Parts: sequence; structure tokens; C-alpha cells
Amino acid sequence: MRTRVAVALFLSLLFSGLSAQTITTLRGVVLSAGGDTLAGANISLPGTYDGATSDAGGRFSFQTDASGSQNLLVTYLGFDTFRQLLTLAGGVVEVAPRLRENAASLREVVISAGSFEAASDRRRAVVLSPLDIALTASATADIAGAIATLPGTVRNGESGQILVRGGAAYETRTFIDGLYVQNPYNSSVPNVPARNRFSPFLFKGVQFSIGGYSAEYGQALSSALILNSDDLPAQTTTGLSLMSVGGGLAHTRRWERSSLAVSANYSDLTPYFWLVPQTIDWITAPQSGGGELVFRHQTSETGMVKAYAAVNRSDMEMQYPDPFEPQKTVPLRLLADNVYLNASYRDIWNEQWAVFAGAAYTHNRDRIATDFSNDAVQQSAQFRFTATRAWGENAKIKFGAEYLRGRFDELYRDGAGQAFGTLLDEHYSAGFVEADALVSPKIALRAGLRAEHSALLGRANVAPRLSAAYLLGKNEQIALAAGQFYQTPEYALMRFGTDLRFERATHVMVNYQRIRGGHTFRVEAYHKTYGDLVKTSADFNPANNGGSGYARGVDVFFRDRTAIRNGDYWVAYSFLDTRRDYRDFPGEAVPTFAAAHNASVVYKQWFPKLNMAFGATYAFQSPRPYHDPNRPGFNAGRTPAYHDLSINASYLTNIGGHFTILYVSATNLPGFRQVYGYQFGAEPDADGLFPAQAIVPPAKRFLFVGLFINFGKKYRANEVTTDDL
Repeated sequence: MRTRVAVALFLSLLFSGLSAQTITTLRGVVLSAGGDTLAGANISLPGTYDGATSDAGGRFSFQTDASGSQNLLVTYLGFDTFRQLLTLAGGVVEVAPRLRENAASLREVVISAGSFEAASDRRRAVVLSPLDIALTASATADIAGAIATLPGTVRNGESGQILVRGGAAYETRTFIDGLYVQNPYNSSVPNVPARNRFSPFLFKGVQFSIGGYSAEYGQALSSALILNSDDLPAQTTTGLSLMSVGGGLAHTRRWERSSLAVSANYSDLTPYFWLVPQTIDWITAPQSGGGELVFRHQTSETGMVKAYAAVNRSDMEMQYPDPFEPQKTVPLRLLADNVYLNASYRDIWNEQWAVFAGAAYTHNRDRIATDFSNDAVQQSAQFRFTATRAWGENAKIKFGAEYLRGRFDELYRDGAGQAFGTLLDEHYSAGFVEADALVSPKIALRAGLRAEHSALLGRANVAPRLSAAYLLGKNEQIALAAGQFYQTPEYALMRFGTDLRFERATHVMVNYQRIRGGHTFRVEAYHKTYGDLVKTSADFNPANNGGSGYARGVDVFFRDRTAIRNGDYWVAYSFLDTRRDYRDFPGEAVPTFAAAHNASVVYKQWFPKLNMAFGATYAFQSPRPYHDPNRPGFNAGRTPAYHDLSINASYLTNIGGHFTILYVSATNLPGFRQVYGYQFGAEPDADGLFPAQAIVPPAKRFLFVGLFINFGKKYRANEVTTDDL
């Protein structure tokens, strides 16, 4: 069970998602000028992430929350783009696109190496939508949990965070509208998993880069999770959520060109823990309360101003395993406060320049009290600007700059009351330039350069990036990517000195991808080398950059939306070979968070006659290493293999004329024993062995029940399709 599941679990899950997705349905058949059906055509509404891909018969259907005058675009390899002006005001809109043959354009071949995107573009790996995240059974509406079902990731039940291709959790960075998110997860303590702070329904697009990502983004050695926030909501709504772990209230007001959404939530796991026994001895079960404010304003036909604010306070206290004698426990309390602000502006100037400007601020405070105390405050303020211009039909250039002011203020008191303080100030600046070009109708190139400077380290770097793609045929291509990536060491590693360099990684990868007739298949091989990783010692000496490592492997992904009527499933598999020498490792070894084999099978089924959606997820992970001082060798121990089978179900109906959803889910339904590692005592016992304590989930299963009511909206079964669920 994810102990922090109460924090922002479903507060905007179906009010802003399912309730807003039944506004207008667009459907039709894509034909050539000669009357032939075109399978795999891309249908989209510019300025939104709404769209679809035509099936084997050229048919398509999708729903959108956009309203008023909208341009419908239909693109297909080798054909002119089809445009039609539509007026969207609800109901069903029938269209009949006919496309003329033409030469290929820049958009016909797209860089795909290392990137999974949740967009409607048929040439990219269309993987996860917000509803995919919500209805992935093992994820329980957690973005990180859903991402963990994709290839290249390793499940990490003790932290709940995203780990990618042999990289540690800190090597994956999250960006919202291009702006860095300092604390994407709720605060927690070691071996108690955290959740992603944000509801999937705040976003219209999710790009998950598992390597080789654009020069536009930096400060991530392994991966970038890029979240694009939603635009104007469809209508005014009010939602109430009643859950087994808490409740929430949300209201959205829509005007012609603006909207304002306000929500509040509270959760308390005490009643749930009374019913479901826990392996943790809780003194105070996790409690959380907070609120969100979302403002949107359309400044022009292409311009949009967005503002988002979120506050949260959480509290928990438990009997925690003593780090020196894990069979014993000590009281430990965590009180956490988080504030996150994000504002952005985007528009097209003079029909030539696409511009973006944004700012973000985070304040996070974690107070831990046990036989010692630690009060840590981390703040960051970021400013960012980008501009993009097309040069003819076959090239475009993008450049930008950003500045981040960071501050880490920590006060530690040991058991004797002696105090130790850390105060770090960072002034980080970066600039980038990146060009895309269509070398031929079948070859696309992207070259980029990123430069960074850290005042805290007193160092700078320059990171080149290069990607390419070659079109093999309709909806089929190969792509490659390579580049240099840098990251500033974590603040906690600089408590005793800042004489460090950037950690660095070099990525090389090649993939094959085919998206055709409702099927997505991709396979990608990669090699990643690490340098200047931070090494630490137990004697409180300053850290150094003497670490290194490598990661290599193969990822496979297949998704099928057509073979099963009203069904959708995907299969992901990853092979990982990695070793590294970093932190306090005595030498090169497989890190504890790495597993050689990872696999997931995700299945969703819609039952129209029953108004129900069903989902199931099976996950497997081969044994992970851990260090056992009772046997020779470092990290020579191996955990049992990981298995999980989770299910969920949603029932859609009306209560008192209001759209209502009853949602139930259960993780690890068979009750597989899951062991994430072992904690050993500092001293051997009478038999000369170091005592061990298994690191396991707080409970074998997590059960969730939620009732979501959207006032003023009525459920109509004929407006919900398989694509929605």
C-alpha cells in the first residue's frame, strides 16, 4: 500500500476528467481524393492535445472539451494537410476529410528515440493519457505509478519514485509547462513510499523521456518527465469526492475566455488503518490537507496565460526501526509543508514566432523529530523564456534561457542537543539552442547545444545533443539519439563542502517504432556511461567526484487498441545491465534499486451495457541486490522476485440527476509477499551475525473506494466511448 495515498488522490480525478470529456464528439472516415480509406491518419485540434488516429477502415472518433470555432487538422504521410473550420457546442459532429497526395513535409518523420508522448500525433508513441494514468490498476491515479508500467523503468516500492535505466531517483526531473518542479513527490521518510503531488487531470499531455532528451531541458542525468497543463475547461462544474481515505470539494467557473478553479481536500488514514492492519506501528496515521487554485485566460486566438497555486500540509508519526538495531523502534514524526506556484504565457507573434515565458516558485519544509531532529527548508524560484521560428517548410530553430535561484537551509540537532547547520545558495543559469531540419523526405535531424553555469559549484558546462530519424515506410521509422547530460549534486551531499563538479552522463540509443492500425510497437537499445558521480565517506569528510558507472539494455513496448472489442492493453519489458561506483560504495557494484528484468501487462475493458470500466495490471521484477554483511561481497544479497496483480473498476451513473462515478481498486490482490531489501544492525549478535529486518510494504494490499459526484452534469452512456476509458 502507498501510505501517502490519501494526499491528493482523486480530488480532481473524474470531476475535471470524465465530467469534462463528454462535451463534443467528433467522428468520421478519412479518405483519399480517390475515395480510398486512409488508416493511421492523424486527426487533431491545434492548441489542444485532443485527437485520434484513424483505424484500419479510416474511421476515427474522439471527444474534446474545446468549444466555439476550432480548426480540425488531418495529416497523413504523403498527403496535403486537410483543414476544416468547425463550430463546437456539444453533441456529435460528423466530418468527412478527403486528402490530396503531396510531397512529405517536416512533420512526416519525428524524432522518437528515448521519448514516450501522450499526444494525438500518430508518428509518436502515443502511450499515456490522463485517463490511462487514472485507470491503470496498480497506479491508483499516481503519475509515477503509471509511468512505472512503461519500459525503461524500475519499480521502487520503498520510495514510490521513478527510476529509469539504472539511474537513481534524483536523476529523473519533473517539469510542468517547461518549468522545473523542485518537490514532485509528497514528503516521506525512508522505506515509506511517497506519491506524486499532482493529479493527472491537471495535464493535457505527458512526455516521458527515458534518455537522449532535448537540449531545452537540463539537470537530469537519466530522464525528464514533462507535463503540459490543460487549457480552458469546457464548462462550469462543481464536484464532491467521498473516499475511504478522506474527501474533497472542487468548483470550476468558466467564462468566455477565462476560467477559475478552486479545490480543497483533507485525508486521514486513521479509519482505514483500523480496518486494515499495518506492518508499521502508527502513532498518528498520515493526515493531509490542502488546496489548489487554477486560473486560465485566453489572451488571443493563439495566446494563453496560466497560473497555478497549491498548498499542502501533512503529518505522520510512527514507531520507526532503529538504524542501529532494526528489531527495535523509536518514535519518529514528520511534519511537512509545501507551497508551489507556477505561471506562464504562450502565444504566436507576427505569425512567425512561438514564444513562451514562465516562472515558478517552491517552498518546502520538512521537520523530523525522533532521538534527533532535523528541520530542512528548500526553496527555488525559476524564470524561463523560449522562442521558436520556422525557416521555410523544412526547418525550425528554437532557443531559450532560464535562471534559477535555489536555497537550502537545514538545522540538525543530535541526541545530545548539539546543533549543526547547513546553508547553501545557488544561482543557476542556462541557455540553449536547437534546430530541426528535414534533410530529405525520409530523414530528419535535430541538433542542440545547452550551456549551464552553477554559482554554487563555481563551474560551467556545455552539453551537445543530437537526434535523427529515418522513415522506413508509412508510420514506421528508426531513430537514434546521443548527447551529454549534467546535473548539480544534491544539496545533502554538499553539507561539508561545495568543491564538486557537475555529475555527468553520456547517452547513446537507437530505436525502431511502428504505429499502425491501432497498434504501437517499439524496441530501443541504449548505452549510458556515468562520470564524476559523487563519492562520500562515513567519516564526514567532504564528498568528491570520484564515482563512475554504466547502464545498458533493451526496452520493448507493444500496445493494441483494436484486437479486443472495447478493450485496450499494453505490454512492456526491459532488460537492464548496470553497475556503478558512487556514494559510499567500496567499488563498482549493481545498485540496490536496479533489477535486470522488468515487465508489465496493463489491460482496460469498457462494458457499455453495464456502464462499467474494468482494469488490471500485472507487474514482475527480477530480484534486486542488497548488501548483506553476513556474506562476502558488496551488494551480494538478492531479494525475492517481485509480483503484483492489481485491479480496479468504475461504475458510471446518475444520482439525483448528477453525474456520479463509483470507483473501487485493490493493489496486489493475491497478497504476494513483496520484499524491497533488508536493514541490518550495526553490531553482530551473540552468534556473530548481523541481525536483519525485511523492508516490506506497510500492508500486503491497498483497498480503495471512492464516490465522485459532479453537480450540474448528467451522464449519458452514448457519449462515452472506449477511447475515453
